[in-house]
Amino acid sequence: MKRTEDSRLSRRVAKKVEELKPSGIRRFFDLVMGREDVISLGVGEPDFPIPWRIREEMIYSLEKGFTSYTSNLGLSELREEISEYYKRFYLEVLPNRILITTGASEAIDLAIRATIDPGDGVLIPEPCYVSYKPLVSICHGEAISIATNPEFKLTKEMIEKYLDDRTKVLILNYPSNPTGVSYTKKELEEIADIVLEHDLIVISDEIYAELTYDFKHVSIASLNGMDDRCIVINGFSKAFSMTGLRIGYLIAPEDILNAILKIHQYCMLCAPITSQIGAIEALKCLEEVEKMKAEYLRRRNYVVKRLNEFLEIKKPEGTFYAFPNISETGMSSEEFAEGLLFKKNVAVVPGNAFGECGEGYVRMAFAVKFEKLKEAIDRMEDFLNAKG
Repeated sequence: MKRTEDSRLSRRVAKKVEELKPSGIRRFFDLVMGREDVISLGVGEPDFPIPWRIREEMIYSLEKGFTSYTSNLGLSELREEISEYYKRFYLEVLPNRILITTGASEAIDLAIRATIDPGDGVLIPEPCYVSYKPLVSICHGEAISIATNPEFKLTKEMIEKYLDDRTKVLILNYPSNPTGVSYTKKELEEIADIVLEHDLIVISDEIYAELTYDFKHVSIASLNGMDDRCIVINGFSKAFSMTGLRIGYLIAPEDILNAILKIHQYCMLCAPITSQIGAIEALKCLEEVEKMKAEYLRRRNYVVKRLNEFLEIKKPEGTFYAFPNISETGMSSEEFAEGLLFKKNVAVVPGNAFGECGEGYVRMAFAVKFEKLKEAIDRMEDFLNAKG
């Protein structure tokens, strides 16, 4: 058969992929790449080096020649350590329900692909991390955005408003990227009630669990009845400062884990053994995490105090992000971010990169040294003062 221009067979790129919008975060990252004169508050990457104990263990493993594949599930010792570790967040889970992934990003992808059929509805509170909606779209699911501004917290009433017969999954990220809001146990219980009532699956992205400042993180999977309907996502990039090592994991009910494992076997095989060995050591030096967390808290308090002098901001309860409201400046999120970058050499991410209801806000990562952070906010204030 001859292929015409209109033929489906003549399309070189899959239509669903062609329709995806590039990440708004990466666009601003590319703008500042290689520019030493820019203070970047754009990309969510810790400014701390990986603790030496972790690096040393990985170096030693390479010297001993540990460079092989591991089990598809990951090293058994690492899964045992994670099983013990998650008791910090009140969840008791056996190691055979844990899968080690190449970063939390792969874990999110696997969780969505393993649960979504074409036409299934996925509830996504916005503003949200940039990958959720595109991954749902690639699976031919329907991403249903729930606007949570100005408080940025999902409620039982919000969920009820968007439920229908197609709704299958709720994606919950807390503490949240980009807003920094989190949920108390009581708030989670209200969400859990409606999840149980409507037989939903929850993909709970808890990558910032360690970086919770005002109350202790509780995994929603630990609540009554939720263990069998939650896929918990976590990893070592943020709290352990191990971004480039690409090491994450997920915890899932047995039937869902088996489905996820099949996809993982075909697309990734296993996470890098060197990173897995580093992760084992990371879980043995939580005191290093506490030191980093204390510094993030100091920065969080400074950022909120300073920004409140000239912008409206809701205090982040976790993460290393601030999400100030810039709507009163009269600029759009992109105009603000571009103006700040080109006139004051400070990079932030426009809020609309995280969904439509992020318009009127910008995301600032305070994962930079304190002096640079102070200078960046000084420049931001000067930028607004110049605007009048």
